[in-house]
Amino acid sequence: MPRSPFSHIDLRVRSFAEVTDFYRAFLPAIGFEKGWESDDWKGYTAEGKLPELTFFAFTEDADHRANTNRIAFWVAEQGEVDRVAAIVREAGAINLEGPSLNPEYSPTYYAVFFEDPNGNRFEVVHRET
Repeated sequence: MPRSPFSHIDLRVRSFAEVTDFYRAFLPAIGFEKGWESDDWKGYTAEGKLPELTFFAFTEDADHRANTNRIAFWVAEQGEVDRVAAIVREAGAINLEGPSLNPEYSPTYYAVFFEDPNGNRFEVVHRET
């Protein structure tokens, strides 16, 4: 069985204080269930063992400025997009768009687009083949 080429994300944020609660809500909602923290990094891992273990980590960079890059996550059902949208809305997401069908991408492309409290862009999407 081929492995996913995805390993991890190392994200920069302006301030732990501004985003830590957001990521504590968002990351477990999309499958990064085990949290860990050090003085310099905070993060969550998904299920699995190294070398296949995937993780999402973030670190402070007071000079960080969000840009137009977007990180997108796929979920198995359309209802999961709705569930995650409610979680990130409650956790402080900004510039939330959707969830909604986006036929300009494909007929079954259902997604929510949002930014963390520091302006980093994300998407949670479900689509059929």
